[in-house]
Amino acid sequence: MGRGRQKAKHTKVARELKYFSPDTNYSALERELTGSQSSEPDYSKWIDDDDENDDAYEPSDEQKRA
Repeated sequence: MGRGRQKAKHTKVARELKYFSPDTNYSALERELTGSQSSEPDYSKWIDDDDENDDAYEPSDEQKRA
C-alpha cells in the first residue's frame, strides 16, 4: 500500500474514533462516582499476616558494617 493510501486510511480511522460516541450508562457512572461500597472487592484474601518475612530484604548486621 502506498503512503498516500496508508495516510488516507489512518485519517479515516482517526476521524471515526474522534466522532464515535458510545451509549453512556449513566447509572453505572453514578455508582462509580458515588463510591458505592457494595461493589468494592474484598482484598483480605491477599493480605499476608506472616510478619516473619517482613524484614527479609533488610541488610544483615554484617552487610551494614561493610
